[in-house]
Amino acid sequence: MNTITLVSYCAVVLVVSLVGGSIPSWLRLTHTRLQIALSFVAGLMLGIALLHMIPHAAAETGSLDHTVQWTLAGFLALFFLQRVFHYHSHDTPEAEAAADCCTAHGAHAPAAPTAKSTTWLSTAFGLGLHSLLDGVALAAAVAAGQSHGVSVGLGAALAVILHKPFDALAVTTLMQAANCAPKLRRWVNVIFAMVTPLGALLFTLGMGETLEANHAVLGAALAFCGGSFLCIAASDLLPELHFHSHDRAKLSIALLAGIGVAVLVGVCEGDEHGHSHEPHEPTATQPAQR
Repeated sequence: MNTITLVSYCAVVLVVSLVGGSIPSWLRLTHTRLQIALSFVAGLMLGIALLHMIPHAAAETGSLDHTVQWTLAGFLALFFLQRVFHYHSHDTPEAEAAADCCTAHGAHAPAAPTAKSTTWLSTAFGLGLHSLLDGVALAAAVAAGQSHGVSVGLGAALAVILHKPFDALAVTTLMQAANCAPKLRRWVNVIFAMVTPLGALLFTLGMGETLEANHAVLGAALAFCGGSFLCIAASDLLPELHFHSHDRAKLSIALLAGIGVAVLVGVCEGDEHGHSHEPHEPTATQPAQR
């Protein structure tokens, strides 16, 4: 394996992830900017769940039934977690203060949408799992590049590099919407940025084969995370589009932009990405499943 090439790719992934996750801290998120960012994240999560996680899960498990079952389990698990845990306002402090002022003076203020700690935690976990597999895939592609050409590793690297900043942006945006402390956001951003290089390291240490051998477990985990992403987008983020009678066009465009990024990542992945989209063959003693 070309170690220098792999380390270089991982270094770029680390940097772009840190930059993407730092954007909410660099920009002053006004009420409108925050809602646009959340709409973008909602589209991104829909695209990641429906175009990446769930198809990859089906390929890993070789069973559409099992994939959908685990997706539903993830959706329901997060839904009930959100019902249990405390609600946090999904808005900027300035907007919250204005709403409190209106309430104090007897003016009618619409109920604010909500974000919860489970939202960013489950998002970080799901994207973290996907990033770990990205690292394994990247290392595998670089290793394959020795016999199949450097374009194999380069294609995988570009796919990861292009979507990693948006993944990190999604996590830190949701953390800021949940009013997490800046120090916590910075630490989570650093840890999240290191996940893909960690996956590459696991592959080089010989653990990548173990991860990729457990197809059923990986598929179930990806489907579960995909279901949780659908729940976050459908019950926590997409209601923003209905809650705000103003800025409808901006929020709708941001939603479509998020989906567009997920589509472009799929185009960049093509057939060179490490995740196989062909279902694994059933064993001789197991009938093929739908």
